[in-house]
Amino acid sequence: MIVVKSVTSCLQLRKNLSKGTTGFVPTMGALHKGHESLISKSVEECDNTVVSIYVNPTQFNNSNDLQNYPDTLESDMQILEQLGTDYLFLPCYDEIYSDHYRYRIEENEFSRQLCGSHRTGHFTGVLTIVMKLLNIVKPDFAYFGEKDFQQYLLIKEMTEAFFMDVSIVPCATIREQDGLALSSRNQNLDQCNRKKASLIHALLTSNRSDCQVSEQLAIAGFEVDYITSSNGRRFAAVNLGEEGKQVRLIDNVVLP
Repeated sequence: MIVVKSVTSCLQLRKNLSKGTTGFVPTMGALHKGHESLISKSVEECDNTVVSIYVNPTQFNNSNDLQNYPDTLESDMQILEQLGTDYLFLPCYDEIYSDHYRYRIEENEFSRQLCGSHRTGHFTGVLTIVMKLLNIVKPDFAYFGEKDFQQYLLIKEMTEAFFMDVSIVPCATIREQDGLALSSRNQNLDQCNRKKASLIHALLTSNRSDCQVSEQLAIAGFEVDYITSSNGRRFAAVNLGEEGKQVRLIDNVVLP
């Protein structure tokens, strides 16, 4: 695996990858089996696979969430090596945001619903960094997990709106045995809250109404942002843990 740390080097690298297809998996590190499924799919389907690790500060509306985000670069690199990743892109803030975030990608409808209604500016940060990374890596295919279904749709629609020459590939949510959707933030749950978190998937897949699911989660000690069903899916966002140490968990399931 070749590690690339500058934008200039990554752009030059892409020019040299003239043969075959290039797959891209953008991540913020703290890799788990959900990320591994995306990377494995890219390795299987593409001639070259590029993975980026960059904790993007512009998509965090909560400073504690940013500060508590897991940093596991050494073990992440070992995972990438084992999966057969060809290139790891490790950009720095000063290069990625040399404009000091003056230029941004804004979506003014769907990005303000669901997670966007509770996290001001979150999807502006997401769309901006993904646009930058796609323009640097210039992949043929980019892989995104369906756990973040709203994010996946916004990125897919952004690439279509700007006529970008890349296919956005959705990948199924990977879950623990008890149903909890894999997330880097799960590492921040203590043993008690980790056990409690399995209730999210159990209730989402039950025949209870959205209001009933929300009530049950609140009774169990969750702070519920939303439980909403639309377009054949049920979406959830909750916070779990003590004040100042809360972990935000999201999930969605296809309705029967």
